[in-house]
Amino acid sequence: MTDPRGVCARRAESLMPGVPYVRGWARGREGAEALAEELREVGLDADFPGLKADVNIVGDGVVCLGAIRPEAAELLARLLTAGMAEEMAQNAAAQSVSSGGSEA
Repeated sequence: MTDPRGVCARRAESLMPGVPYVRGWARGREGAEALAEELREVGLDADFPGLKADVNIVGDGVVCLGAIRPEAAELLARLLTAGMAEEMAQNAAAQSVSSGGSEA
């Protein structure tokens, strides 16, 4: 859940009755574990020592990266950009094949 500026709602230091915090935290943990695995594969796991799951005040799971070096942030940004470019290229190729290879 985000606030009006699009920022994650504050952390759940004070729990509210009826909010499924455990479910949200479990979802955050799944995301943190998936990210940790990918960071290990590219050798960046040591650059994210504060990576952890958390939950916000409304029960949404969140992934906290913790404090990281600027170089690690830049490398992560490059990896994300490269991955997105590859995905876009694959989607364009798949669309080209499914439309018979003809372009308008």
